[in-house]
Amino acid sequence: MENKYFNEAMIGNKNMLATFTSKGEMQRIYFPSKDTRQYIDYFHTGVTVNQSDLIYLHDDINNIYKQYYDTDTNILNTEITNTYFNLKIVQTDYIMIKENVLVKKYIFLNAGKIDLDTKFYIHSELLSDYNNQVGCRMIDGGMLQYAHDFTFATFAKGHGLLKHQINGSVNTIKRGEIYDKDYIGMSKDASICYDLGVIKPQEKKTLEICVVIGENKNISELEKEIDTLKKIDLNKEYTNTKAYWRKYVKTHNGLNLKEPENSYEEKIYDIYRRSILLFPLLTNPETGGIIASAEIDENFTQCGRYAYCWTRDAVFMTKALDILKMEKETEKFYKVFCKKTQSKNGMWEQRFYTDGKLAPCWGYQIDETASVVFGVYEHYQYTKSEKFLKDNLQMCEKAVDFLKRYIKDWLDIEGKDEHDKDIVQQEIEASIQRQGHKYHVSYDLWEMNEGIHLYSLASIYAAFECIMRIYKVLGDKASDFENNRLKEEKIVKSERELEKLQTEIKKYINHNLYDEEKKCYVRNLDDRKMDISIIGTVTPFKVFKPKEKKIVNTIERINLSLRTYTGGYQRFEQDHYRNGNPWPIANLWMTLYYLETGEKKKAKETFDFVIKTAGKHSFLGEQIDNNSLKPNWVLGLGWSHAMFIIVLEKLYKKD
Repeated sequence: MENKYFNEAMIGNKNMLATFTSKGEMQRIYFPSKDTRQYIDYFHTGVTVNQSDLIYLHDDINNIYKQYYDTDTNILNTEITNTYFNLKIVQTDYIMIKENVLVKKYIFLNAGKIDLDTKFYIHSELLSDYNNQVGCRMIDGGMLQYAHDFTFATFAKGHGLLKHQINGSVNTIKRGEIYDKDYIGMSKDASICYDLGVIKPQEKKTLEICVVIGENKNISELEKEIDTLKKIDLNKEYTNTKAYWRKYVKTHNGLNLKEPENSYEEKIYDIYRRSILLFPLLTNPETGGIIASAEIDENFTQCGRYAYCWTRDAVFMTKALDILKMEKETEKFYKVFCKKTQSKNGMWEQRFYTDGKLAPCWGYQIDETASVVFGVYEHYQYTKSEKFLKDNLQMCEKAVDFLKRYIKDWLDIEGKDEHDKDIVQQEIEASIQRQGHKYHVSYDLWEMNEGIHLYSLASIYAAFECIMRIYKVLGDKASDFENNRLKEEKIVKSERELEKLQTEIKKYINHNLYDEEKKCYVRNLDDRKMDISIIGTVTPFKVFKPKEKKIVNTIERINLSLRTYTGGYQRFEQDHYRNGNPWPIANLWMTLYYLETGEKKKAKETFDFVIKTAGKHSFLGEQIDNNSLKPNWVLGLGWSHAMFIIVLEKLYKKD
């Protein structure tokens, strides 16, 4: 598969996700979940006009493009004007809400003075491998590409095929000379053509294409399903889809933002609404798992891929969901996804598929486990549901037990008793001996360095605080949970131990992770660099107060070492990933800090960088090119949008 690094736009429903370039080329389409699986190597469309060679809609020197969403929807429009023939094409892409059907509607307008004899082509190549080879069969009005366990049907409503080619079309499609006598073949790519006829000056013609992915079944069943779909009123489906998303935005206007009064407010409002529309496209509705973003690098050329669920990222996103009145989605994440993915020793691995299966990993991050406990209590603060806490108490206790053993081991805290040793011996980590430790060393939140990290320690500190607060909320109900399993004495003993561990963590941080020469905190024991995640000790984890002298010194050092000339902040010193660009989440973290200290002018400065560097459709990127001030890696990053919503809540929260 060729590298396709930029998803400029995306559409979807509960089960499907499709991404597009700024020129309207569909790059990826996922079904039945947002992370697996993806079907197309390419899906190209084009026209021939008056016997010309093929004019690709997504790539022609004479094409001019304009792209936009229908307001407050996930319906994407791409206007393509071919200046040579004065042919204007409006391509509208959307996915139905109740049916898993992607609709591609094309309106052709002859804006010139001569007749245009126009034919429309689709050239589709699916991803194929030795264990699941793709073939193709022509059907009424389109083609059915298929492998052992799926079908990928492309057909037009109300149009028959003019011609097609299954085998070898890649060699002839550019000239528009496709022809094949065979109705079935073994090629993974195939081409079909529809005759639009002559479009007279100022005349419009419409073509509606449906793309349907499903399970490979008996051929007669498949044909029957396609015939049923052809009877759907697409105009009604378009209207329903538009109405659904507009109602969705209105329902989830959790901050009650008013209509903007100037261009600055309008940009904030656009990112806000796009965030509301993005989160359901990243979420598995069955489990609550949330991918970091739509995939951008299947070939591992620049990264380890993005379309997985990291519990840490998801915890930030679930806070945003709570702010946006998506509490049910948040609850499902904890009650379904987190319970499915927790190891028996209490920890969570690095990342998962959204159905709960373990995804490829290269280590673990201890803050992933701590973040879940923190997130459970954060959700309670929005809902005040004691039932939710009780339902997740056992999961949190298992996680905290793991965190206690981990922190005692790595910080060499006294008080490990024989009971702890017996438990440890049963764990996977007990077999891993590294520098005399029983537990595998953790990566930092950026997944680049192993060791003891300030952010990780802060997350554990917060997890301990949250479990104690959960006990306080539940009171006697905690000891009654699950047939008196948890006695009051055990809770009291656990709280004393947790308070002691919190004291030890703060003592360790101040003794080992405060650099007396630099007069600031550093991120770890090894490289001792400045890192934006150090702010995590203040927000969200509240290990330190924002105006403590050591924290103020650290913020000054961050401004000296991480702030770039454009006002964007890097993650950490000498960050070389993708050339070490500023990250919107770094700026948003600084904004949150300044809001904590009441420094509104500085908060606005750091926030404004995020506003002015948002993508074309108000998607926030992972990184920003410091020269162009445009996103240059991963558009629509869930973590960026979550931090944006969290900042907005603080900006607009009424005292």
